[in-house]
Amino acid sequence: MQGKTLPNAYGSAGPVLGMRQNMAQFMLLVAINALVGGTLGQERTVLPLLASQTFHLDLYTGALTYILAFGLSKAAMNYFAGTLSDRYGRKPVLVAGWMAAVPVPLMLILGPSWAWIVAANVLLGISQGLTWSTAVIMKMDLVGPKQRGLAMGFNEAAGYLGVAVTALVTGYLATTYGLRPAPFLLGAAYIALGLGLTVLAVRETHHHAKTEARQHVEAQSSAHAGLTTGQVFTLTSFKDRSLSAASQAGLVNNLNDGLAWGLFPVLFASAGLNVGQIGILTAVYPAAWGAGQLVTGGASDRWGRKWFITAGMLVQAAALAVTASAHSFGHWLGAAIVLGLGTAMVYPTLLAAIGDVAHPAWRARSVGVYRLWRDGGFAVGAVLSGVLADLYGIPTAIAAVAALTAVSGVVVAVRMRDIDHA
Repeated sequence: MQGKTLPNAYGSAGPVLGMRQNMAQFMLLVAINALVGGTLGQERTVLPLLASQTFHLDLYTGALTYILAFGLSKAAMNYFAGTLSDRYGRKPVLVAGWMAAVPVPLMLILGPSWAWIVAANVLLGISQGLTWSTAVIMKMDLVGPKQRGLAMGFNEAAGYLGVAVTALVTGYLATTYGLRPAPFLLGAAYIALGLGLTVLAVRETHHHAKTEARQHVEAQSSAHAGLTTGQVFTLTSFKDRSLSAASQAGLVNNLNDGLAWGLFPVLFASAGLNVGQIGILTAVYPAAWGAGQLVTGGASDRWGRKWFITAGMLVQAAALAVTASAHSFGHWLGAAIVLGLGTAMVYPTLLAAIGDVAHPAWRARSVGVYRLWRDGGFAVGAVLSGVLADLYGIPTAIAAVAALTAVSGVVVAVRMRDIDHA
């Protein structure tokens, strides 16, 4: 039955796994994740400037409260997304995520105080946790084990290219029309389109995971198939060497992304760059990150996960160190590209590594736990980088995070098993 769809909705023998066999739904989910990324990208250039120029938040820690709110709510929803999608199905969770985003653009446009912006980011974090996590899980469901890295590369590339393009466009809109409302109208359009496509065109994929679980061959398969949610949390977070190594690396990766989101625009503005230049620097990092994943995800299917992740963390650390010491647009542009490429080596590969180890029966929950730790990095990064920037300045904060990122790469090299990913 390879390459053919079965005669009824999914066939009496169950759905067929594989990217080619499920190409229409797979590419639809890729497009939806681009919209998810765009919904986040509406903030990347504009919100740090809104904090300083409109609400006059001078302390970096205060300006970074919106990233803290976003990180905490997204991390929590990542965890619940896996459990809910196992219980109720993937599509209802995806729809709920889009519904949570509906009020966000209006709150960003009309918010009279910074508390409104923080509240909007709580809702945005809930939305991102549900939508992005579910898009990841659904693609894993569809493709099966052999192309998992490639699938994650497409997923994360779409999402972060969505972030990059929207960050660039909103920088232009903010320069031409002001910080509000024009940039956030684009986000409203993304949300309407994403919700409509999800309701009308997305199909449930939970049955694909059940089919893979029936086919799953593993020495400990029977022992690991029936884990409780608490056991999955403990195994993913601490007990399993590969899962726990991936979880800490994900946390540190998003810690430095939270720093880049919150402090880079402020650093660039303090050096005299205009909004258009800041928009370019803000966009080129996720653009390199997004485009690079089209290569790195599939490459890790062929050559393994561990050393891609280790090298990627070290490349990120080097790029952050350059950013901390640079003083010109050209140097920052080069560092942003390298930072994006380093992140591209890590991001889809970590997700694929989780999928490699986790049993299909509890893979969605393990992905949720991993993404809980990973996106908790936004909150840790907001607090750590904000406090360090207040006390010692932005360059010192960036340098400290660079060192932490390098240490995380070493932990992966020492702790993660170089498993057979196919």
